[in-house]
Amino acid sequence: MFAFHEGPPVIEHASLVIHRSPETIFRFIGERFFANYPRWSPEVQALRQIGSGPVRAGTRARQVRVDLGHRSESVFAVTIFAPGRRIRFEGVSSPYRCDYELKEISPKSSTLISFTFELSRLERCLRPFESLIRDAIRDGVERTVCNVKRLVEAETDEYATPHTPGHMPPVEAPRLYTRPGVNLP
Repeated sequence: MFAFHEGPPVIEHASLVIHRSPETIFRFIGERFFANYPRWSPEVQALRQIGSGPVRAGTRARQVRVDLGHRSESVFAVTIFAPGRRIRFEGVSSPYRCDYELKEISPKSSTLISFTFELSRLERCLRPFESLIRDAIRDGVERTVCNVKRLVEAETDEYATPHTPGHMPPVEAPRLYTRPGVNLP
């Protein structure tokens, strides 16, 4: 049969400086992902960890999002977990990737956060709306880094103070977040 061209992926990127150390930011977006993700991404209506244990490479989750009125469910996995440097999530049930990279600018005081969102393919029925989808993703990526910056810089010393070596704060359980009226299978 005929091979249909999938088209180029939709990739958007945003970066900005956060006045906190990479370790502080990573605790917020990586180690405490399940508590904080719905805070920096209010489109998340429900979030549940699949399995147990701390966040690490291989951790999986199921989410329900409402983006611009469109409800979607997906399962994703942590594919890179490099404390203080990088965390990447990849869709298991949908073709997307979210990548957060942290680069120290000034020791213990400033970090460049770079966030990249990639939608590896666009369904054929959505191709006529590709430019609108790219604009929405661009806005979402920029909003994400701004929200992370605002939240991390406003946090108390719980995130700003390094933990005692060998001691991690307790992991919140169960790893389930839902907004009122939203059920997650």
